[in-house]
Amino acid sequence: MSATPDALPGSPVAALDLSVLVVTYNSARLIGPLLSRLQEELAGVEAEVVVVDNSSIDGTAVLVRREHPWVNLVASAVNLGFAAGNNLAAKHAGGRYLMLLNPDAVPAPGALTRGIALMDRHPEVGLAGGELRGADGSRQPSARMFPTLRDELFTLSGLAARYPGSRLFARLDRRWADPAAAAEVDWIPGAFVFIRAQDFAALGGFDERFFMYYEEVDLCRRLRAAGRKIQYWPELKAMHIGGESARTVKAARVSRTGSQLESWRMRSGLLYYRKHHGVWGAAGLHGLERGWHRLREWKARWRGRRGGAGEFGVHGAQLVEAWHDTAGGTRSPARPW
Repeated sequence: MSATPDALPGSPVAALDLSVLVVTYNSARLIGPLLSRLQEELAGVEAEVVVVDNSSIDGTAVLVRREHPWVNLVASAVNLGFAAGNNLAAKHAGGRYLMLLNPDAVPAPGALTRGIALMDRHPEVGLAGGELRGADGSRQPSARMFPTLRDELFTLSGLAARYPGSRLFARLDRRWADPAAAAEVDWIPGAFVFIRAQDFAALGGFDERFFMYYEEVDLCRRLRAAGRKIQYWPELKAMHIGGESARTVKAARVSRTGSQLESWRMRSGLLYYRKHHGVWGAAGLHGLERGWHRLREWKARWRGRRGGAGEFGVHGAQLVEAWHDTAGGTRSPARPW
């Protein structure tokens, strides 16, 4: 193994090679098979698994404690969200590398050991991920660029989906890129990523104002500002279902794709744009999405599609609520959202 990179100020000394961090919320259906797979994959590796359960009501913590006593289980009395949940898990971790792994993401055989080897071989890389595929084998966006208002417009208008080979319209998700080619990118989705524990600690982990969504985008921005690279390695693969925990939140509206809680995504978007693009960035995001859905609502009403108009109206109301909840992206509502 190559020498590890110089630590950022405030970095701890790690004893293990890898700590797999899994934050669960109503994940009883998935966590058992995942942990069994991890136990097999980590045989012979200096590694550990830390599970933080975010006050699940489906018996997730009980199942982990009963069937997988080898796991370091931290049962939170409240739902901390993804960012704070992973920060808590990291405090209980002793690995040189942290692997952030969603309960609905299953690494392919050998992905963990290959990830350790690649991180050792490339000390300039602070965070890395691989190719995510759905349960049906379809590729998911696995390596992305930092969002801009222009990208938001292309996504809302459907131009990104209509012209996936365009470096302009499909810039955000890099749909034009060869998924089999390694690349340095802006950010990696947090479902399946490796990060140096020393860097994570030096940066203070995730910004806990992000309850869920955009937290990994923000972390990658800070990593890049600290001189670390964000890397996509396609030889690291995982199957990712997506949205499993989101669908258990009964009081929240789930996106059409079934993978995101709309109001939480809106709040985090405003927090992110305000933090990194200022007041005009947050206002621009809100105005762009609000204006687009208002136009769609008017169009649906004009065509007599009352159901569709109602959907767009509800979406617009959620946008207004998110703006007020975050005071234009300046504050995070009390946890849990």
